[in-house]
Amino acid sequence: MRTDNWSETLPGGQLIRQGLADFQAGRHTAPACLVNMARTRLRRAGLLPDSTANPFPEPERQLYALLRQVGGDAYSRYNALVRELVSFENALDRTAARPQDLIDIEELQRMR
Repeated sequence: MRTDNWSETLPGGQLIRQGLADFQAGRHTAPACLVNMARTRLRRAGLLPDSTANPFPEPERQLYALLRQVGGDAYSRYNALVRELVSFENALDRTAARPQDLIDIEELQRMR
């Protein structure tokens, strides 16, 4: 996998890329909540700096509250977003398990 297009090649990558930007800017958005929920794995993968503080507690509750404000079926949307996050994490783990496809952490940091 090329490091410059992980957000296009991994399922949910674009959502996570948006979430990383929102999370690091301290914006309370649905994608930022997902990144906050997965921050340990994202740090381990080098997608989130270790120094990044947790801008808001209980990201699961925050996400659900945001989805309720938008209206519609918040429960179904919440579950769909969490499934997308899990798909991203699983794909990221599979990619990292293959040495030829390891994400270059320095390259990712330059992209931000």
